[in-house]
Amino acid sequence: MTTEPTRLGPGLEFDRIRAIGAALGDTAQGLGDDCAFLPGGWCVSVDVSVEGVHFRREWLEPEEIGWRAAMAALSDLAAVGATAEALLVGLSGPGDAPAEVMAAIMRGVGDAAREVGAVVAGGDLTRARDLSLAVTVLGRAARPVHRRGAVVGDQIWLTGSLGGSRAALAAWAGGREPAAEPRRRFARPMARLAEGRRLADLGATAMLDLSDGLAGDLRHLAAASEVGLVVDLDRLPLSDGVADEAGRAGQPPEVFAAIGGEDFELVATLPPSVDAAPLTRIGTVVAGPGIRTMLGGLEWTLNGYDHFR
Repeated sequence: MTTEPTRLGPGLEFDRIRAIGAALGDTAQGLGDDCAFLPGGWCVSVDVSVEGVHFRREWLEPEEIGWRAAMAALSDLAAVGATAEALLVGLSGPGDAPAEVMAAIMRGVGDAAREVGAVVAGGDLTRARDLSLAVTVLGRAARPVHRRGAVVGDQIWLTGSLGGSRAALAAWAGGREPAAEPRRRFARPMARLAEGRRLADLGATAMLDLSDGLAGDLRHLAAASEVGLVVDLDRLPLSDGVADEAGRAGQPPEVFAAIGGEDFELVATLPPSVDAAPLTRIGTVVAGPGIRTMLGGLEWTLNGYDHFR
């Protein structure tokens, strides 16, 4: 079992985690990574999706709520290079929620599990004011990748494209129905499990998934590894529909995408001798601390999502 803690990055959310760790004392072991690492190569994580915070029922079909919650949790396994073996779900909802709605949500969870070759092994059902899903995922990795481990000279690589989920949210917030691709990126994300295992096999020195946005999550990787990061926003691959919503927000598309969260792509650092194509190289590890985000030769100060800000 891994007991060494990982250094946490800045932000009110992580201030609370630090306080919780202090309150737990010596019973808190190995905090700070995307998963807990247990004997036998087991990797375990839990992720909570709450109505009104992570989704709204008027935006999504019940099956999509379940799929999205499951994939968000499975993304933590991807972030350490693990397989996906099983899920357990704590499902809470109002007493007047129809049984068929609750069943449809779990059907979405099951579809997501089937997509990645995992099973739903159990869970809990209880009454609550709002709908929420606490999804626990279990996987295995022979050499799990931590957030710490990046060294000066490593290159920063990114899977997929960014900004689609934020584009969907911006459309809904503006009273518009999102375009098909941004809506798909929000409603039916994919945990990058195969990519995570490939990056681990290539010798990734550090890795995490992008749930709170590139700008915010990279600060945590930098803090954990005690390095600095220089990111070239001009290199970011953008999801379809980002440019339109970025224009409405009055932001460069690259900045719009870097701030947005819940794309569930992976960022990994690799030795400079390793070519991870077709992934996108977006920056370099330098002497710390902190990160620099560059666009068109100018430095931009960006922040990601903080649950308690």
